[in-house]
Amino acid sequence: MLVWLGLIFLGSTYLMSAEHTSRFIVPFLRWLKPDISPEALASIHFIVRKCAHMGEYAVLALLLLRAASLMTNLRRSLAIVYVSVWGACLFVATTDEFHQTFVASRGALATDIMIDCGGAILGLLIGAIFGMPHSIKLERATPDQRVQSRF
Repeated sequence: MLVWLGLIFLGSTYLMSAEHTSRFIVPFLRWLKPDISPEALASIHFIVRKCAHMGEYAVLALLLLRAASLMTNLRRSLAIVYVSVWGACLFVATTDEFHQTFVASRGALATDIMIDCGGAILGLLIGAIFGMPHSIKLERATPDQRVQSRF
């Protein structure tokens, strides 16, 4: 999880600014469709960047959810765990945007925080859908059969 947080931090530097990512995305799009319009290039570039925001925070939410499920014995309400994970993602998104205010080629946007939080919700939904049978089995088990923390 710390590696992923490092990647998010790296993504908020100049290396992943719009000017830098356009050096890779635009030539690739022109290779796919040589007669693509500049407006279409800008739109696709924007969408790819925002989808990357959602994806990185969906993965972060899944990693945090997994860590929370491994470090607890699930005596807490799953709703509290999900809200806590979402709150942690909100905190990371806010500090990430704050960090971008110090990078000359980047800027902080409240809409990016909302997109990041939407990505976290997507990750939590994926975790709820694919982790549901495992969670139900653990909650139905007797206290002696519950998974104990390994730490």
